[in-house]
Amino acid sequence: MPVTRGSVSVDHPPRHRRDAGPNALSARAYLATTARILRQLSGDHRSVAMILLVPSLVITLMYFMFVDVPDGPRPPGAPSPFNNACLIMLGVFPLIVMFLITSITMQRERASGTLERILTTPLRRLDLLAAYGTAFSIAAAAQATLACVVSFWLLGFDTAGNPAWVFVIAIINAVLGVGLGLLCSAFARTEFQAVQFMPLVIAPQLLLCGIIVPRAQLPDWLHWISNALPASYALEALQEVAAHPELTAAATRDIIIVVGFVVLAMTLAAATLRRRTP
Repeated sequence: MPVTRGSVSVDHPPRHRRDAGPNALSARAYLATTARILRQLSGDHRSVAMILLVPSLVITLMYFMFVDVPDGPRPPGAPSPFNNACLIMLGVFPLIVMFLITSITMQRERASGTLERILTTPLRRLDLLAAYGTAFSIAAAAQATLACVVSFWLLGFDTAGNPAWVFVIAIINAVLGVGLGLLCSAFARTEFQAVQFMPLVIAPQLLLCGIIVPRAQLPDWLHWISNALPASYALEALQEVAAHPELTAAATRDIIIVVGFVVLAMTLAAATLRRRTP
């Protein structure tokens, strides 16, 4: 590089390697974390069996419970007892199973120190939660696919609406379970405590979403609580799909509300994620 009169020629500036930037780093770390979680999950054969097989097995058991039970008189267009029960299971089971699997797995990551080591890297908390959410959402999609295939094509489950919407709502419910599991795991110190959140978080939703008593018949104060719980909208969306050949405005509204709950749960989980293990 020539020097003239004490000045440095800048005709050919030195070439420096450009850094990938924080966004590229975040994307690489996010993908690597997602792949690690999927590998770890696939190696846990009991969890894989619970995620994939338990909902389908329970729905199959229900089918044989109802197969010889006479339908009896029912209003025209009303679903058969099996159709009604299967619809509820497709909405409830993804939520329950993915909540349990996610909350326990996150607590196991925290107890083993893996989570604390990851948080010392440049990976942001939101990216970390997005990686966990993505990995478990893939598992949730596999669960919903198998459950819907078994229900529609093997057991004769039928809806007035497009079966694809049942599939979509089942996946959203499963992702909701993932988000709630990630959020609750932040407040648990052991796996047993993570499981204890299930009666607190899931049981009220099952009791007030309309499975046992129609929401319209609940006392006013319970009806208001029911309106604040995502499972109420998930079940209502499934019932709308079961009863109408086209996607109704009520079903669209309910799906959007449940997706909003998913985003809120993920955001709160990222905000409450502790950097240090207590």
